[in-house]
Amino acid sequence: MATIVDYEDFDVEQDCEALHGAMKGLGTDEETITDLITNRSNGQRQEVREKYSQMFGKKLEDALKSELGGHYEDIVLALFKEPIEYDAYELHHAIKGAGTSENVLIEILCSRNNQQIEDIKEAYKKKHGNQLAEDIESDTSGYFGRLMFSLVQGNRNEDDEVDQDQMIEDANALIEAGEAQWGTDESRFNVIMASRSFHQLSHTFNQYEAMTEKNIEEAIENEMSGDIKDGMLAIVKCVRSKARYFAERLYKSMKGAGTDDRTLIRIMVSRSEVDMKYIKPHFEEMYEQTLEDFINDDCSGDYKKALLHLCNGNC
Repeated sequence: MATIVDYEDFDVEQDCEALHGAMKGLGTDEETITDLITNRSNGQRQEVREKYSQMFGKKLEDALKSELGGHYEDIVLALFKEPIEYDAYELHHAIKGAGTSENVLIEILCSRNNQQIEDIKEAYKKKHGNQLAEDIESDTSGYFGRLMFSLVQGNRNEDDEVDQDQMIEDANALIEAGEAQWGTDESRFNVIMASRSFHQLSHTFNQYEAMTEKNIEEAIENEMSGDIKDGMLAIVKCVRSKARYFAERLYKSMKGAGTDDRTLIRIMVSRSEVDMKYIKPHFEEMYEQTLEDFINDDCSGDYKKALLHLCNGNC
């Protein structure tokens, strides 16, 4: 359900020549750059990235940085990162920037599978020399820190089988840890939310609702607050539908005064080759406006054109 797929008539040398031509001399041909890179898959962009250095003796990223600026530069450079490299880059920025961007940790760690998390940790260590788990542990605290540390282990059960006994036991444990007692036992929520498969959790949530006549989202809203609440709710939303979760993230990045461009770019780039075709109808159903219209109203210039290309796709 990707909007961006392999370009059929791909010619890596021709693409490198076109990019070089768009950047040489006075001025920059942004239209050529946008049309070319948003019509290639990430795998094809990696070939261009490597070949350009060989042909012109300069890193493509350095050439682009010297010619572009603003959020347009940000999205172009993001498109030339491998998906795992990009996740590791965003997590490092979230941890090592001014303060911690908890929402970035939540978004990436709650929505990636075990293999992706393992690959992210390897890329993070290779690039930054640190263990991602250690950086998260030192930069976060409390129950939120524990949840993120659990998720970054990448040990979630991914079995498609549903264990009925486990489902009932977990639903009871969530009740006991929340509404059945004074205060909340967040650690019991942590055990279940961070280790059970999404398929298992889906059935556990249904069982919880059948037993309490209250959905799990309401329970979390009532029992928790702050970042731990956001993290737990993100897991529930990803279990229910990752496409709806990312539709909501996109909406929140653009609604109101100002735009969270970093989140907007990250999701448009990272989901364009995964499930953007699913995200778009969910966005329209949830907010009664198409994602394209929202981008049109909120962004401008070459930056907007690049976002719309990723939204509309090349297939």
